[in-house]
Amino acid sequence: MGKFISYLGVTVKGACMGAADVIPGVSGGTIAFITGIYDKFVGSLNNIDSTAVKLLFKGKIKDLWKHINGTFLISLFAGILISVVSLAKLMQYLLSNHPIETWAFFFGLIVASSIFILKGIEGWKIKEYLLLVFGIILGITVCTLSPTTTPDALWFIFLSGSIAICAMILPGISGSFILLILGKYQYIMETISDLTSGIDVMQNLIIIAVFGVGCVVGLLSFSKFLHWLLGKYKKQTILVMAGFIIGSLVKVWPWSNMDAIAKSQFPELIDLPSDVIIEALPGYLQQIEMHYAGAAIFAVVGFTLITGIEIAGKIIAKKRS
Repeated sequence: MGKFISYLGVTVKGACMGAADVIPGVSGGTIAFITGIYDKFVGSLNNIDSTAVKLLFKGKIKDLWKHINGTFLISLFAGILISVVSLAKLMQYLLSNHPIETWAFFFGLIVASSIFILKGIEGWKIKEYLLLVFGIILGITVCTLSPTTTPDALWFIFLSGSIAICAMILPGISGSFILLILGKYQYIMETISDLTSGIDVMQNLIIIAVFGVGCVVGLLSFSKFLHWLLGKYKKQTILVMAGFIIGSLVKVWPWSNMDAIAKSQFPELIDLPSDVIIEALPGYLQQIEMHYAGAAIFAVVGFTLITGIEIAGKIIAKKRS
């Protein structure tokens, strides 16, 4: 019974990580760190190695399960999955009906995350500033040069999952934010929401399965490379990542997608093709409500949420030491 309660607690912590990973700017890795399971999480993932493969082929399933801490990982990922599936519909609703306030909230989250990441850097010299500037330029370039929409082909869904999942294991970096940059955040949220609603089940199931396989591949390969990179060039890697996040804020600006805002305020535009909406947009611009006050409030709420999480993390870390 004691073990069941313990692993149920892991599932709850996984649900908190999943909730964080659904929101761009909040890192599941940060939640794992705050709840005290980060080291165990990373250690269990790193144990999925050549030894695990040998045990699998030898049919020593019990030894394999123990080696990778299987019950812990299953409990954790069950919580993450439950949270992601349950929150996907809410995120789809908010992005469709309240895009300005939602993106403003994300904007505040990401600004706060950037500040706290940079506060952790010590010994600033010219090299550090140059790396930060390089990251900012890289982020702006990727966001402004990338097309408005990225392909919905399965190979790109696989790639998106592979890249985004790596952020889950890094405190301060959000997997959802990576999906946002890749132009696949809303697409994946809508797919999960439609799947749970029974819409185009087979098609959406294939998309989620491909995305899931991409996540597994990314977690087992790219994550090891990132850990090596952070182990050998930690400061440099974090600086470039922080700069990339700051530069990428141009994509999260609440008023950057005016056709989505127009759709949220004028239902008659929802079923029209994008090119028709773009042509009709000038006629609606004067009628669109910009919700500046609401955006400011939600940006502050997002900023405050990250600040609270970071402060809680520091208090818990101090108590442990």
